[in-house]
Amino acid sequence: MSSMHEHHAHHGHEAGEPSPRPPVPAGPSAHAGHETHRVGMEHHAGHLHQVADFRRRFWVALVLAVPVVLTAPLVQRVLGFAFALPGDPWTRWVLSSVIFFYGGWPFLKGAREEARRHQPGMMTLIALATTAAYVYSTATVFGLPGEGFFWELATLIVVMLLGHWIEMRSVLGASRALEELVRLLPAEAHLILPDGGERDVPVADLKPGDRVRVRPGEKIPVDGVVVEGTSSVNEAMLTGESRPIEKGPGDRVIGGALNGEGMLIVEVQRTGRDTYLSQVIELVRQAQETRSRTQDLANRAAFWLTVIAVGGGLTTLMAWLALGMDLAFALERMVTVMVIACPHALGLAVPLVVAVSTTLSARNGLLIRDRTAFERAKDVSAVIFDKTGTLTQGRFGVTDVFAMDGLTEDEMLRIAASLEQASEHPIARGIVEAAQARGLLLQPVEAFRAIPGKGVVGQINGTEYAVVSPRYLQTLGLHVEDPRVEAAAAQGKTVVVLVSGDRVLGALALADLIRPESREAVERLKAMGLEVMMLTGDSRAVAAWVARELGLSDFFAEVLPHEKAEKVREVQARGRVVAMVGDGVNDAPALVQADVGIAIGAGTDVAVESADIVLVRNDPRDVVAILSLARATYRKMQENLLWATGYNAVALPLAAGILYSFGVLLSPAVGALLMSLSTIIVALNAQRLWAFRREA
Repeated sequence: MSSMHEHHAHHGHEAGEPSPRPPVPAGPSAHAGHETHRVGMEHHAGHLHQVADFRRRFWVALVLAVPVVLTAPLVQRVLGFAFALPGDPWTRWVLSSVIFFYGGWPFLKGAREEARRHQPGMMTLIALATTAAYVYSTATVFGLPGEGFFWELATLIVVMLLGHWIEMRSVLGASRALEELVRLLPAEAHLILPDGGERDVPVADLKPGDRVRVRPGEKIPVDGVVVEGTSSVNEAMLTGESRPIEKGPGDRVIGGALNGEGMLIVEVQRTGRDTYLSQVIELVRQAQETRSRTQDLANRAAFWLTVIAVGGGLTTLMAWLALGMDLAFALERMVTVMVIACPHALGLAVPLVVAVSTTLSARNGLLIRDRTAFERAKDVSAVIFDKTGTLTQGRFGVTDVFAMDGLTEDEMLRIAASLEQASEHPIARGIVEAAQARGLLLQPVEAFRAIPGKGVVGQINGTEYAVVSPRYLQTLGLHVEDPRVEAAAAQGKTVVVLVSGDRVLGALALADLIRPESREAVERLKAMGLEVMMLTGDSRAVAAWVARELGLSDFFAEVLPHEKAEKVREVQARGRVVAMVGDGVNDAPALVQADVGIAIGAGTDVAVESADIVLVRNDPRDVVAILSLARATYRKMQENLLWATGYNAVALPLAAGILYSFGVLLSPAVGALLMSLSTIIVALNAQRLWAFRREA
């Protein structure tokens, strides 16, 4: 068993304080944050304009469609009444023309853009269907034999406009959470002047080193450090931490967080693109724009459905004409095939889920830097945690109190903590914190002195006590004969002994404390069917104790930082898809090697370049949350893709008229209605992701 100081020196970072976080790379401009804000607001305004445009076109087309539908011969025959507009059929043609050119303009314009990019898709199909219907019906007005179907054209455009309007609102809803983040940062700050006065200035004008006043209830304007005042700060919208956090001098605060009841003086540290909020917005935006493999699959499927729709429509037209049906019927079948085959729901299936899951994760402090890696997270079969600062707290704490010689645990701990209260050693702090946690009142110490590398000595109420290492105890000719102490030492814990004269009064076992959340995280990961492992540079005995306490599947001990990536490769060689969880400092090579690299506890330093996913809180349970969200996201993508493609597989033959002999025939209007219903179902299914909640 080693002494306190020998143990501490041997284990370095693993047994001592958590490593400092890496600095966030500096941004090019203090105005970058407001540039992000401007771009975000323009993005938001663009969505609003599109929603309003589709809404306006829908209502105009709907009003004009009512007389067109009511004067359709087929509708009048079904409903059993006769009604004609003045100047019919020219009046119907004029109304239908307005519906086609005004209501159908977004689809015609979209088809032109798709043709220019040589990527025919959804808009091309709608434009082909509506143009075929309009041209044929117009020809009947000008003398072509047959019955036009302006009413089908009108209802087709109305229903498609309604579907697009609903979809645009869904997209707007999915992106609104990101725009809420943009709005978090206040426009102005209360700058404290050199003479002690105060002036309101634009946040963009602040520089590192400036001091600002944050009054109760106001938003903190930039990232900084509290230099004066205490208050509780709500960071829920930024980090997902639901409870307000007490802040005082020396504590860091995040721009956009909401100040509570106290007034704070904050010294500016980061501005513009350097700030946490700007980095979060950029990460979320990048993730939303990243094309995942599933999205590529959906886009390829949409292209082929376009080819099938055009080919199927022409084949249907020629087949019915060959069977002796008139042009109106054959054309109607072709139009219906094109409407049904429109890959609108398919095109929406993945992007909506991506938008929802990305903004949802950001709200919960789970930041996705690489969507492809996030998609891989659904396949993870093994999770490897770094130990110090991840599964453990990165600081010494008392795990066992062994009272002897008639003392109670509290009496023994109070004496030891009283002696150690003057020391700044990590082990001394751990003992004092353990006593404070029990509410023990520490006593004054006289004649205190430290024995370098051995322990401390002092007098309490005239009696001399010492807290020393077991090795130094042997030099005093004393021994601890207690199997509990031997067992603690065998677990790799640091043991110190309390003595007075020739009496051994007890012993304390200390170790890097396991986070209370770690047990729950490991249990939940194992319940998901995953293997949970640990990497550490600490001794095998310490690693074995932590692994046993948490019920880990496996562990790797005495691993040097540069060897961690090799251990990840070793687990991958077993056929496992590996997620590596570390603090992003000395774990960087392992994070890069893993299939999914997760940096945990990044705090305000979100730019951990080696990680695919950054978890803001230092809470292992968030690993469960991000893996669960990855699975839920992929499940929603699958459901949407299956619905969109499965729907087309069934509806296309019906649209072509394969069951015509059984009296089953889909008109273009019914086809448009069913297609839009399919799209709405896909949109609503994506919105169900909002039900996801990060537990804890």
